[in-house]
Order: sequence, then structure tokens, then C-alpha cells
Amino acid sequence: MQKAIAGKERRTWIFLIGVAAVTIGVLLHLPMFWMGRSMGFHMAGMAMDPGMIAGMWLIVGGIGVAAYGLLPRNLTRQLAASGELAVTAPEDAPLSPAHWRLMFVLVVALIIDVMKPASLGFTIPGMIDEYRVPRETVSLVPFFALIGTVLGSFLWGVVADVYGRKASILLSAVMFVGTSICGAMPSLAWNIGMCFLMGAAAGGMLPVTYALLAEMMPSRHRGWSLVLVGGLGAVGGYAAASLMSAWLVPTYSWRILWLANLPSGLLLVMLGAFIPESAKFLMARGRHEEARAVMARFGSSVRRLAPAETGGTPTPSQAAPMARAAKAKLAALSLTAICWGLVNFGLLLWLPIELVARGYSMAVSSKLLAASALIALPTVFLVAWIYSAWSTKKSVLAAIAVTLLGLAGVLWLAITSGASPVLPVALLIVGSNGIIAMLLPYAAESFPLRIRARATGLVAACSKLGGVLAQALAILAIIPTLAVSALMIALPTALSLILVARFGRETRGLDLRDLDPEGHVFDKSGY
Repeated sequence: MQKAIAGKERRTWIFLIGVAAVTIGVLLHLPMFWMGRSMGFHMAGMAMDPGMIAGMWLIVGGIGVAAYGLLPRNLTRQLAASGELAVTAPEDAPLSPAHWRLMFVLVVALIIDVMKPASLGFTIPGMIDEYRVPRETVSLVPFFALIGTVLGSFLWGVVADVYGRKASILLSAVMFVGTSICGAMPSLAWNIGMCFLMGAAAGGMLPVTYALLAEMMPSRHRGWSLVLVGGLGAVGGYAAASLMSAWLVPTYSWRILWLANLPSGLLLVMLGAFIPESAKFLMARGRHEEARAVMARFGSSVRRLAPAETGGTPTPSQAAPMARAAKAKLAALSLTAICWGLVNFGLLLWLPIELVARGYSMAVSSKLLAASALIALPTVFLVAWIYSAWSTKKSVLAAIAVTLLGLAGVLWLAITSGASPVLPVALLIVGSNGIIAMLLPYAAESFPLRIRARATGLVAACSKLGGVLAQALAILAIIPTLAVSALMIALPTALSLILVARFGRETRGLDLRDLDPEGHVFDKSGY
């Protein structure tokens, strides 16, 4: 035991040394940024000084050192561990101060995480002005940032399933700190590259957070807490990006939005002290003492499984239907995520321009954007209540159906002269907000422990993939007409409705152990 504690303390110090190296590497970029203050913090065309180059090497090395400190030394033995213990709580436990503290910390973490990609739109005008390039060229920045989030969502999910939920969150936070040097890059090409890495660092936080929260919350509180934490994190992130843009950009230019990754990323690392590792993950890795310590903080315990519960791994006749069902669910939810991305990053962005072209005033278009922000926050609370009190599966289906009605309304708007855009757009906003608020929580509840983070990560990646496709069309100046856009998105959305209805599973109040082969408990459908 003493040896294990000493080893854990040594790894903590190694991690902190890595964080310090990354922080110093970022700080070495700030003198160059400050030199440009007399020119409105314009750095375009400047040559990188030796301090910036040394800082880049420190960041790369620091991330490697931090990763070494976080990742377990005896992974092979952990993967081979098969315990006869199960977490009896928090499935049956009431909410404790530890649960509320965890929810608060994860909301703050998600606000910081969402804030960076949300800042992309506020940096575009400044980049166009400083680099003297057309909008299509600068659009490569959000395009590659979204590609980074696609890859990051899946890769961090794999890391979380192998090395742990907490390790994945902390490592992505360290990378988050390192990518703040995007704000000191003198060329657009460097900005594109660094924003890709920023997206990769940020993309994994959301699905891993959902996986961790799903495994730590009691069954009867899991649904609404997942939706509420994710929704408040998303809305708070966009609000924080807007406020930072209004307060800081006029004085420090668009670059400050990226440099702010340094303090916010370090705050995220410090919050790691309040983020526990998932007890279910620890049990699956044979780390029973650590699991007991975590559960003690959450008013829970572990128990030894009865002989009937340890009947062994699934037989081939059980495993095949389980695998097919999991793949079908994953395909259904991934398609839904792609459709949401096409609506959110495509149709809703193109709609105001299209309305102006069709003769509507700019005031009407502006009101549509304002309505999106106003509707977002109350929708989060409404959706959280419906998802928890009614039905998880039916709530997701209802959000998809409302989005389909909105798409049908937009199609009607496109082919009918003089029709009001208010109802179609309202349906579209409510439906799409509902989908994204529930989709990742539903995914986190729908897959077993061993693949939960990577499955949720893949669904999250698909939500960004729709945005990548929409941005690619914008870069190539191939923006389809309103009618074609609505029809092209409506068809796969209708298919996703059918697939979720067929392969989705009700998870309201379900004990997550029923999904886990590690718990050897299966329902009658075989998955």
C-alpha cells in the first residue's frame, strides 16, 4: 500500500512538472504579442523569435511529460483484471453534496471547453482585417478546428475507455493550455494548424464528461443531471465567448480569445482535484481500493457478486446479438448527430442571408439569431425535465420530429412567397437544441462501460462532422438554395427518426449495470 501511494504521488509530481513546462512554453510567446500593442496587436508577417520556438518545444515536451504522469504503469494487468465486485451505488443512492459538487465542477469545465470553439466566429472579422485575405480563406480556420473536434471526440473517448475518464479530461486540459499560443501565431497557416490542435484538445471533453457523470449519478437522477450539466455548459460557453469578445477584443484584438486558453485551461487542470475517477471504471480495472475510496465520498459501497451473477462472459449466441444491437444503436445516433450538425452549422447559418436575399429585412434576420440565444437556455431546463420525467427514448424521438417539422416549414417557406419564417425557424431551433441537449446523455446511457466513452465520442464527432460538411460547402462557395438545403437535410433526419425508433432503448431509471458485461446482467433482448 505504501509503495502504491508513493508511486501515485510521484506520478502527480511528474504531471505537475509537465503542466509547468507547458505553461512556461506559452508564457514565452507573450512578449512577442505585447510588442504589437502599438499596432493594435497585429502580428502578421512577424518572424518568430527564439523564445517562441523554445516555447513550442517546451509545450510539446510538457504534454508528453504530463501524459507520462497521468497514464497508469500497469495497464496490461489492469486490462486483464476481472473482479467479482460490483458498485451497488450510486445507482440507489440519494444525491449527496459530492454529487452536487461534481455537477458544478463539470458545468464549469464544459463552459471552459465550449467557450473556445464558440469563439471561432468572433475571431473571423479580426483575421480578415489583419491577414488581408478573403472570408473564404479565413473560413479554413473554423473548418480545420471542426475537423480537430471530430478526431478529438473519438480519440479522447478511446483514451478514456483505456486509461480512465479523469486522465482523459486532465490531458485534454493540458493540451488546451498549450494551444493558447494560437493567439500569438504571426501567420494564418500557423493559426490554422494550432486551431486544429485546439479543436482536437477540446473535442473530447464533452463525451468523456457525459460518460463520467453517467457512471457517478444515481439512476433516478442520472437523466436530468446529464442533460442539465451538458446544456448549461453549452449555453454558458457561448455566453462566455460573447462576453469575452465584447469586453476584451476591442482592447486586445481577436488574439486575446485564444490567449485566454492559458488561465482558463489552468483553471480546468486545478478543477481536476475535484473530479473523481469513475468507480465503475476502477472496478473494471481491478483497482478495488481506489473504487472504495471514491464511493465513500459519494455515500456508496461495493459488494461481492453472487455466484448467479458471475456466470461468466457472454456466450457466442449472446454476444452476436449484443454486438449487432450496439452497432445499430450507434449508427442511428451517429446519423442523428450528423443531421444536427447540418442544421446547426449549415441551415441556421445560411438562413438569415437567404431571407435577406428573398426580401426580408435585416431586422427580421437579426431577430432570428437573437431568438436562438433566448430560446436556448429555457429549452435546456424543459428538455432536462421531459427527458427525466417522461421517457429518454421518446424525448429524443420528439426532438427529431420537431426538427423535421421545422425543416418542412423551411421547405414551405422556400417554395411559398410571403410566408412568415417565425414558426419554421422556432421549430427548427427548439428541435435542434433539444437534440443536442439529449443526444450525448442518451448515448452515454445506451452503451456498456467498456465502450461507453468511445461510443459517446463517436456520436459527438458526428455532430461536428455535419458542421465540417456544411463549412466545406461554404468554403467552396457551393451553398445550396433554401429549398434544396431543407430537403437534403430532411431526408437523412427522417431516416434517423426511423432508426432511433427501431434500435433505440429506453434508459430512464435503468441501472447501468444492466448494460455491462462486467456485471454479467443482460436483458431479454440480448443487449
